[in-house]
Amino acid sequence: MTSFDEFEDDSLLAERDLQDYQSIYIDLYQDFKGEQTGDKENINDDIIFEMELIRQIEVNIDYILMLVAKYKDSNCKDKDILTTIDKAINSSIELRSKKDLIERFIAQVNASTEVDEEWKVFLSENKEKDMDKLIKEENLKEEEARRFIENSFRDGLMKTTGTDIDRIMPPVSRFASNSRTIKKQTIIDKLLAFFEKYFGLV
Repeated sequence: MTSFDEFEDDSLLAERDLQDYQSIYIDLYQDFKGEQTGDKENINDDIIFEMELIRQIEVNIDYILMLVAKYKDSNCKDKDILTTIDKAINSSIELRSKKDLIERFIAQVNASTEVDEEWKVFLSENKEKDMDKLIKEENLKEEEARRFIENSFRDGLMKTTGTDIDRIMPPVSRFASNSRTIKKQTIIDKLLAFFEKYFGLV
């Protein structure tokens, strides 16, 4: 309704109620995406349209950090603010993949925390730690993997087709094509999860 001028100032739902509905909608969308098979009628275009409507009122990290600062100003006692943060994250397509990160940051906030500055440090340290862990776990070629990841953040997109992933993979026998394909998919899944977790924050 907010797309139409005549409804711009009308608040049909309280903000928290709206976030609850958005959160349920996104849950249903993700469930549907997971269950969809090729035989069923594809209604993705309709869903994409609806998701775009939700994006128009998308919550961003600045809003969350403002709430964290309010929480800090309450000497970390106002639990209503934590509920508001939780609802805001759950109702956001972009922030859901970052929920664990945000919650871990909030857990270390105290009355003397400089929210904006310490968030940047926290983010940088965790990104480096997670990247290092991913490279070690999957035995990736470190220099090439770091370059690939940083270029993905620079370009705003992680390219998983072509030969880019092959260049950062550890040596796998080309004769064992099935195990190579499985290994490659595992690496792609982990890289995409890492990218979604930090993209838009760093």
